[in-house]
Amino acid sequence: MLINDGFLIKSAMQWREQILINHQFSKRAAQSPEGVLLPYYDLGPTGRAPRLVLVANLNGNDLNGMFVLSRLAAFLQSIESGQPGDLRLRERVVIIPTLNNPNRFDQPRKRPKMGARRRHPDQSTAEALAALTRTAYYRVDIYPAAADIEEMPQVRLYAPSDDERASACLFGLPAVIERPAEDDAASTLARNWRAQGGERFVIHAGQAGALQTNHCETLYRALAAFMDRTGLISGLRLATEDEDLRYFGLQQVVTVTSEQSGLFASEQEVGRWMRAGEVLGQIYDSLTGGLQARVLAPAAGLLASLRRQPLLQPGNLVARILTPAALHRQPARLGERHGRLVSRSA
Repeated sequence: MLINDGFLIKSAMQWREQILINHQFSKRAAQSPEGVLLPYYDLGPTGRAPRLVLVANLNGNDLNGMFVLSRLAAFLQSIESGQPGDLRLRERVVIIPTLNNPNRFDQPRKRPKMGARRRHPDQSTAEALAALTRTAYYRVDIYPAAADIEEMPQVRLYAPSDDERASACLFGLPAVIERPAEDDAASTLARNWRAQGGERFVIHAGQAGALQTNHCETLYRALAAFMDRTGLISGLRLATEDEDLRYFGLQQVVTVTSEQSGLFASEQEVGRWMRAGEVLGQIYDSLTGGLQARVLAPAAGLLASLRRQPLLQPGNLVARILTPAALHRQPARLGERHGRLVSRSA
């Protein structure tokens, strides 16, 4: 089956219907000691540990990740049902599009019995999530950084192994960014997975609280590509695209912050290459509307993150630019491990 542009995107009304009404979750819901149900899809061969776990919307604000995972689960369910017949799901895959119970929209919550001890809901859910994901080899957390920042789809690695560096390139996303283990931006789930072996990845895509068609399509294709290239799915033919994958170390991330307050406005789009000195946006006086300053790109590079919340205070993040280097760090022996080569960035 050919995956190309338009496979995922239909209409905004269909997305909303799929997200809020038509979830068909696995009946094998993970349950914490306090009875908190964690809805999920459990797909592929049973009787073995999951090869891949995909998680999104842990904080309730990632519509892009939730929608993409719900649609991906529907696609994998169609494979299991024999439609289309030339595809095979060869490994067990667990998908958790959201931590919210799908029945929360139409059923009242039961009141706990008086005098009963009740553990904090977040703790109970975390235990159920840990039990469901700990045995998987590949673990992916789709995690938006913030509601005020839009990010191009990218893979984040935190103190990775060589295997993780190689596998991260199989998503085919424009950038793989390596960060230190103690980075404050790392999700709690990624930190918890660190001690459980296997390979772990964090994917940032779009802006928290927004549903963005271009980022959804890119993310959907990336997850399908990863499953194809790691052998989880057979028979999938991806539409041919020229990949311009780059691997960035911490020293190649240029952070642009505001030096003054005001209203920030930008016409730039994340994922494009910027020239040094090019205008990232303008800062206007919030009362008079007068132009106060232009924010310029301090270096040439890939615009990975851009502020979308216009209200600015000094020190607020405005943008992140990923700068090319004379010699990029290249993951070790990518082609030998996965049967494909990633060219060294210029």
